Amino acid sequence: MVKKAPRRTAERILEVTLDLFNRFGEPNVSTTLISAELRISPGNLYYHYPAKDELINALFDRFERSLNELLNASDGVRNVEDAWFFMHSLFELIWEYRFLYRDLNDLLSKNRRLEIHFQSILKNKTQSVKALLDSMSRSGAMTIDSREVEPTATSMVVVLTYWLSFEYVRDPRHALEPEHAQVALLRGAHHVLNLLVPYLEPQQRSHLLTIVGKYASSQYETNKP
Repeated sequence: MVKKAPRRTAERILEVTLDLFNRFGEPNVSTTLISAELRISPGNLYYHYPAKDELINALFDRFERSLNELLNASDGVRNVEDAWFFMHSLFELIWEYRFLYRDLNDLLSKNRRLEIHFQSILKNKTQSVKALLDSMSRSGAMTIDSREVEPTATSMVVVLTYWLSFEYVRDPRHALEPEHAQVALLRGAHHVLNLLVPYLEPQQRSHLLTIVGKYASSQYETNKP
């Protein structure tokens, strides 16, 4: 007996919904718009996802799984090079689900499940960054007083969590467009890691500046008219 194909419609609905949420913001996207974009009937959409919150929750679950998998790698960060790659990877994932961060406060106020889970995400992010700081300290890349670990990790998580909101407020018309993605990710990773500068060993501090300069130059060349 031939096996049935996977439920491609449900998968496609999530893909299109994520794209629409990212482009227009979750509050501005209705289930009617989603079904029209997919060229399916509203009834077909409701069959797979009976409410808009179920679409949001399904996308959030995907994001949370990917995020936790990435955060688990933080204790393998040994130096500035590793930290740069780690932070850039985090920002790439946040960018992929950027509607969550752009509309974060609004989403949390309307969705109790997201509110609870996002509190857990903040804790996991903080623990992950603390593991990163500990790993870099043990490898000799930085020196930080144990009393400064918690506030430093918290500051890094704040920048990591609200960076896209800052980019959006700074330039609402363009900041969250795909063509500006790499520049936004670069700036975010730079500013998070800049919080480590006072604690980095001189060679690591110099290397961070070199990495930032190299990426900034490559982005300038890419964006030149």
